[in-house]
Amino acid sequence: MTSTPRSTRSRVPHFRPCRAPATAITALILALGFTPPARASAQNPPPGDNRTVVPRDTAHAEHRRTLFTYRDAILAASFAGLTFAMFPLDENVARQIHQDSTFNGFTQKSAVGFETISSPGAYIIGGSLYLVGRVARRPDLADFGWHGTEALLVANGLTGLLKGTLGRARPFVSNDTNPRDFHFGGGFGNADRQSFPSGHTSTAFAAASAVTSEIRRLHPKALPYVATVMYGGATLVGLSRMYHNKHWASDVALGAAIGTFSGLKVVRYSHAHRDNKVDRVILHAVIAPDGTGGGYLGFALPAP
Repeated sequence: MTSTPRSTRSRVPHFRPCRAPATAITALILALGFTPPARASAQNPPPGDNRTVVPRDTAHAEHRRTLFTYRDAILAASFAGLTFAMFPLDENVARQIHQDSTFNGFTQKSAVGFETISSPGAYIIGGSLYLVGRVARRPDLADFGWHGTEALLVANGLTGLLKGTLGRARPFVSNDTNPRDFHFGGGFGNADRQSFPSGHTSTAFAAASAVTSEIRRLHPKALPYVATVMYGGATLVGLSRMYHNKHWASDVALGAAIGTFSGLKVVRYSHAHRDNKVDRVILHAVIAPDGTGGGYLGFALPAP
């Protein structure tokens, strides 16, 4: 019996990048996101000045905030770099993620649950918070639920447009061998070509960024705990989509970018422009019983 010389045996390189994309995304967001909230302050008057000092109005301070900041530029550049860095690794990551027995054992038991919490779970939770807030006359709760849902709608709108336009084939189409299979316009009407970017991931990160942005404003002391749980959960959603062979690593990276920015910008814009027409309609809706065991939902449209 002849043995294969050791020098000619095929060797599998020790390469385990499967957790890297989403984990790096989460670490990046947490690093940039933990900034102290703005506080109202007042200047002391000079000696002999008897004028009344009026503390800075928090709402006015929010109104002066710009929609895009240097932190946003850093975050966008990092996401873009991570997405492009994943392209040459997509094929290898797709194979390795199914060979990691520890990761697969955990994911087999939890992947479906993570994906369900993301979609449709995020919509159900956001919508329920909004309805409870309106019925209980809790404007803060209604605001919380609506802005989270609004972020999901924005993220999924952008994601759907890119999916249809770029037409990237999902990993299972080529058995994880052709991550460069794009067909312009091929994703419209063909679910197998809706890989780039990941919709579940964008939904999860939109919910995470919207919730943490609202928590930063309402309960800043709870921010580190909430952000860790939300972004950690969103990361697991992205990994589960890769495990199910529905997305490449670069799909997850771009989906996380779209979701994160959707949540951040929706919350920031809404609170800096409290008189915007969408919020005026949605957050002032009337929900009341109709006398027959049901109810009705009424909206007052602002005059043009």
